[in-house]
Amino acid sequence: MAQTTALEFQRKFGEFQHQAQREPVEITRHGRREFILMSAEHYDWLKAAAQRTHKTADALSVVIDAIERAEMDPVHAPLDELLK
Repeated sequence: MAQTTALEFQRKFGEFQHQAQREPVEITRHGRREFILMSAEHYDWLKAAAQRTHKTADALSVVIDAIERAEMDPVHAPLDELLK
């Protein structure tokens, strides 16, 4: 992802506007991420992707049953300690 400062963004707005048609542009202020400029098409895609997610409560019973029966590989058992 392209990156620029807020000051540089103000100076070269047109250039970054064209670049945002190809890829998101990260705009920083005081060294911290502040904004992301992206095309309307990319934004629409992200919104649609977010709406395609499903809540666990809406899962089919067969999916819930499979999750309840699932077991973690013993190799990952030490990770349980991190949850305590």
